Amino acid sequence: MRNTILFGGTNKERLVSVASAQALCEALPEADLWFWHIDDTVHEVTKAELLGHKRPFEDEFQPVSRGVPLAQALNRAKLEARVLVLGLHGGRAENGELQIMCEMRGVPFTGSGSASSYLAFDKIAAKRFAALGGVPSPASIDLGNLDEAFAEYGKLIAKPVRDGSSYGLIYVVAKQDLVAVRNAAKAEEYIIEPFITGTEATCGVLEQADGKMFSLPPVEIVAAEGRFDYTAKYLLKSTQEICPGRFAPEVTVQLQDLAVKAHRALSCSGYTRSDFIISAKGPIYLETNTLPGLTKASLYPKALKAQGIDFTDFLHDQIVLSVKRTQR
Repeated sequence: MRNTILFGGTNKERLVSVASAQALCEALPEADLWFWHIDDTVHEVTKAELLGHKRPFEDEFQPVSRGVPLAQALNRAKLEARVLVLGLHGGRAENGELQIMCEMRGVPFTGSGSASSYLAFDKIAAKRFAALGGVPSPASIDLGNLDEAFAEYGKLIAKPVRDGSSYGLIYVVAKQDLVAVRNAAKAEEYIIEPFITGTEATCGVLEQADGKMFSLPPVEIVAAEGRFDYTAKYLLKSTQEICPGRFAPEVTVQLQDLAVKAHRALSCSGYTRSDFIISAKGPIYLETNTLPGLTKASLYPKALKAQGIDFTDFLHDQIVLSVKRTQR
């Protein structure tokens, strides 16, 4: 089968996707490159075009070739026996829509299937299912009770229910922030939670083609300005991402156990990365990423390296796993 890296997408995370594709391209130099443009067309791209794009987190990638509609590209992938290595994040790339289009055609792709992708992408539903799986998460606050909750907790955090890479994150620390939350909630659904003081952490889970599944070493995140938003993630060099994290041994065990529980509760496959806050009461679950970033600066590749797993070997194994899943 022909390996094809699919990257880009029609949502805000398409910039991160280009950076992930650059890392994937270097690890899989034989793979073809397909760019999913914001206008919902797919374009063939050369390695020189992709690797020559120097500021992926800030500048839009513009393909040279003419594109074809997404559905037509997926039909071609089926006819040409292609495996799609997904260097995609967020939106229709991660909410299950792309996955169901592939599944209906019998096109193998890396990452979780359509149902689990849809579930994990909805932060409210993901918290509910994770809780049923034994993973503690913060209380949810109704928009109508925003003022009362702010008076009670003193600090809140609000984020889009269906978005990633910390886009739209609102730290509620003053009364004017309540106005910002209400305005943002007019455009898209928001989840509001008490702000939990503690160290930010993330923990990857890896499922291999031989059936083994295990947690990777957790990552400790020290945001430069105390806020791990898009700028802190991708643009500030002062943000520290320490792997393995400097956690007490019992906290490391808890994080790894909870990450696996979340992965299973959401019926994920391949690989995921779950985010937590280490509170005074222990790790508190925030969300699960079914297509976490794979850029050179991303957290999941750092955890693979700490585990002693070569990035290229990881990708080849995920490709084998995706083909096996499709054949079932």
